[in-house]
Amino acid sequence: MKRTEEELKEVAKDLRKKAVTMIYEAQSGHPGGSLSVADFVAACYFGEMNIDPKNPKWEDRDRFILSKGHVCPIQYAALATLGYFPLDVLHTLRKEGSILQGHPDMKKCPGIDISTGSLGQGLACGVGMALAGKRDKKDYRVFVVVGDGEAQEGEIWEAANTAHKYELDNLIVFVDNNNLQLDGTTDEVMPNGDLGKKFEAFGFDVYEIDGNDMHQIVHTLDMIRMRKNKKPHCIFAHTVKGKGVSYMENQCGWHGVAPNDAEYKQAMEELEGGLK
Repeated sequence: MKRTEEELKEVAKDLRKKAVTMIYEAQSGHPGGSLSVADFVAACYFGEMNIDPKNPKWEDRDRFILSKGHVCPIQYAALATLGYFPLDVLHTLRKEGSILQGHPDMKKCPGIDISTGSLGQGLACGVGMALAGKRDKKDYRVFVVVGDGEAQEGEIWEAANTAHKYELDNLIVFVDNNNLQLDGTTDEVMPNGDLGKKFEAFGFDVYEIDGNDMHQIVHTLDMIRMRKNKKPHCIFAHTVKGKGVSYMENQCGWHGVAPNDAEYKQAMEELEGGLK
């Protein structure tokens, strides 16, 4: 059953709680980017995508690719909440033998459509899936989350060019434009310029939004679903790294650091304060 925007907001907050808890318990992981993409992950898995948790390999399912694979805790939280695997498995993040590796592994974890981790490769895989869908006359769509730091990789633009050539209007790219990456701001590391205009130059329909505003996300997905003009789609989303936890927001240092006991307690209090 499709959820309302208010319900999706609650889902996103719950996923944030689960992701921060997983990282805290593992004392390893990437909270900043997990929190910045939480709203889009919630909107896709719980409102937009045609999927069946009881049949993860269903041929006609929509595909979801986390090209910035290091933020997998938020995807694992969504998959477990939907029933792809038991919720208690979330407590095994990054443990030896766990299906929840530090990056998504399609051979271990139900619901992962492609293994990711090496930045820049996920969009190319998504283009391949979308092209296969077109050639097989399937109706499924492919959703890909790309980081703004990741967009510094040349393979992203080779994939974008290919998506334009083959008129892949079944491809939706969400650019998580939180302006921070491992070593600093994107402008400090390797300036991207205007990523929205870049994707537009590569033949994409571009929708510039607040990527932490559920109404804007849902409205944009509605527009994309109705638009049939043989163009791939880019949601150029301005987001806040660490969204929902005050001391993590817009702080580069929370790219790949786990909270301590006091920090975790504060994070849970702030996130629970936003839950009904």
